[in-house]
Amino acid sequence: MASIQFDQAEGLRRMVAGPRPRILTFLSAAPDEEKSAMLINLGASLARAGNAVLLLDACSASRGIVARMNISDGATLLQAARRERALSDVVRAMPQGFGVATLMRGPLNAAMPDAERARLAAAFGALAKASDVVVIDAELSPDDSFPLPAMAEGEIVVQVSAGAASIKSAYSIIKRLNARLGRRPFSILVTGASDQHAQMVFQNMAQAASRYLALELNSIGSVPADEHLTRAARLGRTVIDAFPLAGASVAFRHLAGRFVRSDMTPSGAVLGA
Repeated sequence: MASIQFDQAEGLRRMVAGPRPRILTFLSAAPDEEKSAMLINLGASLARAGNAVLLLDACSASRGIVARMNISDGATLLQAARRERALSDVVRAMPQGFGVATLMRGPLNAAMPDAERARLAAAFGALAKASDVVVIDAELSPDDSFPLPAMAEGEIVVQVSAGAASIKSAYSIIKRLNARLGRRPFSILVTGASDQHAQMVFQNMAQAASRYLALELNSIGSVPADEHLTRAARLGRTVIDAFPLAGASVAFRHLAGRFVRSDMTPSGAVLGA
């Protein structure tokens, strides 16, 4: 069984252990298929660039990436935190080059004791140490909180597609985040749209956020609508593997490069001790 302790000595060991992983918390207002394609291809692109990548499913419903990938149930991080399973049982290596883990099954219990919450956070810290980048498939709880402090402390990315409903949903997510976390920057990724359309979507959202919420939104780019994404999925492969010259493949490589650039270190974008 994994012995997970969170004390001052462990915190000091983490500080001297070397570079800490980037924590990327994704909240999606795009259709489920579009979200899963984005996460899988981004994870594969990051891994292909030479990074150790962990994709963590922190969703409570069937919308999570583990369900979308049809991965059989395995040990969860919460089980490891409770010492019911070994921490080494939590991560499953995927052929796309990244690891996948599940935070828990079902919603976070609001009555969870503080000590257990601390153990869960410590288990996540121990698990994340083995990765260069942790990509979290996240959702907000009914009270607009995250189950792990690191999810709020990392870079928060809101995925939005070009449709009006998605844009409205994405803006609602940003409003909820702002009410819960206060003023801080958020990143926007537009998928399923041309560069020109994506820029228009971002500019409209950024203007609204600035005017009504006094918030700064950052554009991290876009991924175009590309039939190669669907064709690659039907082949059971990533688009960067099956069709490396496709527009979507180019976009994912650029996106991966953006996340691993050493000169981009926004406040809170790495795991804290």
